[in-house]
Amino acid sequence: MVDVGDKSITRRTARAEVRVRMASATAEALRAATLPKGDALVTAQLAGIMAAKQTANLIPLAHPLPLSSVEVTFGWEEEAVLRIESRAITDGKTGVEMEALVAASVAALTIYDMSKALEKGIEITELRLIEKTGGKSGDWRRPA
Repeated sequence: MVDVGDKSITRRTARAEVRVRMASATAEALRAATLPKGDALVTAQLAGIMAAKQTANLIPLAHPLPLSSVEVTFGWEEEAVLRIESRAITDGKTGVEMEALVAASVAALTIYDMSKALEKGIEITELRLIEKTGGKSGDWRRPA
């Protein structure tokens, strides 16, 4: 692990996103919460938050962080393209980019798991960091 002992404690935030592409019928079932396993959006939101809290256990060299907040939100970009966005916040010595990325990816995997009975060809694409704030390297935002 990288030694962060000499770094200052600052407010650090990160936002990540991922897209889940599916057939129209799958999207309709997801919106209506009629999937065989239940309401996938609620379950995926919870899974993403829980995953962010476990990042240091999943990513070998990630530091365990005291998270102040983790949010996972959903929006439809197209009829059958779900955009998942996550946001993580901490006051610490290292950033929360990995926590935001883990939250988004596990939320997307949960959507897949809960929808696979209807469709095996769901695609999870474009997992990426949108922005991060705080720390020695300062703020960063993905160009539009």
